[in-house]
Amino acid sequence: MTAHADREGRTDAPGRIDAPSPSEASGPAGSADRAEVLGLAGAADRAESAGRTGVWFIGARGSVATTATAGCAAIAAGLHPPTGMVTETHPFADSGLPALTDLVFGGHDTLDCPLSKRAEALADGGVLPHGLPSAVRAELDAADTEIRPGGPLPGDTRTDQELIAAFAADLTDFAHRHDLARTVVINVASTEPAPGPGDTRLPASSLYAAAALRAGCSYANFTPSTGLRTPALTDTVAAAGLPHAGRDGKTGQTLLRSVLAPMFLQRALAVRAWSGSNLLGGGDGAALADPAAAAAKNAGKERVLADTFGTAPEGEVHIDDVPAMGDWKTAWDHIAFDGFLGSRMILQTIWQGCDSALAAPLVLDLARLLARAHEAGISGPLPELGFYFKDPDGGTSAALAEQYATLLTFAERLRDQA
Repeated sequence: MTAHADREGRTDAPGRIDAPSPSEASGPAGSADRAEVLGLAGAADRAESAGRTGVWFIGARGSVATTATAGCAAIAAGLHPPTGMVTETHPFADSGLPALTDLVFGGHDTLDCPLSKRAEALADGGVLPHGLPSAVRAELDAADTEIRPGGPLPGDTRTDQELIAAFAADLTDFAHRHDLARTVVINVASTEPAPGPGDTRLPASSLYAAAALRAGCSYANFTPSTGLRTPALTDTVAAAGLPHAGRDGKTGQTLLRSVLAPMFLQRALAVRAWSGSNLLGGGDGAALADPAAAAAKNAGKERVLADTFGTAPEGEVHIDDVPAMGDWKTAWDHIAFDGFLGSRMILQTIWQGCDSALAAPLVLDLARLLARAHEAGISGPLPELGFYFKDPDGGTSAALAEQYATLLTFAERLRDQA
């Protein structure tokens, strides 16, 4: 993921973000009354159209966003099958999801490397198929023209409110120029440290999340960063009446944990210790070399075990930055458990894969599901999408099989409202 939204160089300002005033807010809201309250002139008219859907990535020039943008173009053109996209399976047929051909991409980033160059680098590293960047060059270039400068960068003297207003204006302009029915904002930027007790400014992820709400956009946080989960945005989230989902995408090691942990519990096998280790490179590896960022990442991995067993077993997860690995990752798990009559047993797993290739189909799923939920008038947190997250919204099981069943029920609900 792209190194994104450095918090250095900010000036002090109150951390609390009030619900948007009529003079500040803009963007699609889903109803005429709510549009008037939030200052979203013209939003209801756009929501009623059968226009295209915007997908706005925070970290738009990173590996995940580039892979998702290129992959969507390749699938839409029939160049590759939709492997890994749950929303392209039979249970989601006729649920009214936006077509892949109707997705329009844009985003914020602090880097200026063109998407086509980023895609070529990913192809050189074996993440994207050879030749794919050239085949979808037009789509990558179109998305690249829709990427706006992120922030705050070192030396940026704008207040939180000024940054939120600027980011929201980018979203509103994007929606107007493309005549979008609605836009989904998805955070795929590098992990930021959790805010400290003395911080007087919102973290960058929360600035972008607040901007999404102000522009009337649904939102998903695919990173462990704070996003909407700060007391400063509680009132804003409630007033916006928009669908939003989860925190920290579940792509590899934790995905496996959410399958194995229920197995031990259901078979009455006592887990004594569960330790893990991750080796990874790329922007994600560099970001997670910061102990504070790594702690935020590991919290989600450990939560799956604690939620399943009632308490976290002994053991820790370690993350090591290995730049030579690029966008690839190796994860080990060592599970010590007791069998019948106290027999000591061990299960070890190795997961080797590419995080961006694992994450890209999931963020495309989330974009389609959130857009459809917004269209259907569904608002607030969506625990039904817990299948995709390490740290889902409340009220959902940590077990993958149960999360999948809940997701299928949600698909039926969308189909009934189509």
